[in-house]
Amino acid sequence: MDGSNPKVKVKDAAGRHWGVKWGSEVNSEVFATRLAWAAGYYVEPAYFVGSGVIHGVTKLERAKHHVSHDGSFIDARFELKEKHVTKLKDDKSWRWNENPFVGTKELNGLKIIMMLTSNWDSKDQRDVKRGSNTAIFNYDDTGESRYLVTDWGGSMGKWGNYFSREKWDCHGFTEQNKHFIRKVKDGMVEFGYSGQHTDSLKDNISVNDVKWLVGFIGRITDAQLRAGLVASGATPKEVECFTDAVRNRIDQLKEAARR
Repeated sequence: MDGSNPKVKVKDAAGRHWGVKWGSEVNSEVFATRLAWAAGYYVEPAYFVGSGVIHGVTKLERAKHHVSHDGSFIDARFELKEKHVTKLKDDKSWRWNENPFVGTKELNGLKIIMMLTSNWDSKDQRDVKRGSNTAIFNYDDTGESRYLVTDWGGSMGKWGNYFSREKWDCHGFTEQNKHFIRKVKDGMVEFGYSGQHTDSLKDNISVNDVKWLVGFIGRITDAQLRAGLVASGATPKEVECFTDAVRNRIDQLKEAARR
């Protein structure tokens, strides 16, 4: 089920700005962004912080249940807010089925990463009232524009509808491995994924798209998966469970790429 994930904005001693989140998305977001980054996609840098102190805390609302009166906290996700970036969000963001990269292996590879991590929260420009999870980052100093998925918190659990989906649930994640790739036929790959915009993500993924992505994620070792999970705050049991489950999905992609 969806949970509350309170957030606050803070500034560190070096003057850098961070978005801090607590709740059910902390571990999943840190790990999923690392996996997307390892595949070559831009993400907002996110780190798991097991404990710390935020000085000058005042007027907290939902976050007051996660931050003590002295500013101490546990189990938070810190997301770096880069300088010199103009962020186009919500109605100015992009759609999975309508953007400059439709039909490319790069966009289809990102869709596969979304499905690989079971990120069911694939809201986009069509979901302005609920908040889009896609955005365009325009870099003021270089003129570069980057199309990003900005929220990976609904990952590493079970895809599905409102009543069945979960976040950071290795048992549910592993259980759905058998549905990750349903079949390969006529050069196309059918996935079992279900999310906010199911068809926009799972349709029209070719074997060549999978083969291209496998060239990157196929090189990820179990040791690297474990390191990413530890850095995401996973327990020893979760580290082993998720390592095996993610490896299974990568192996399925490798097999599909050979068809």
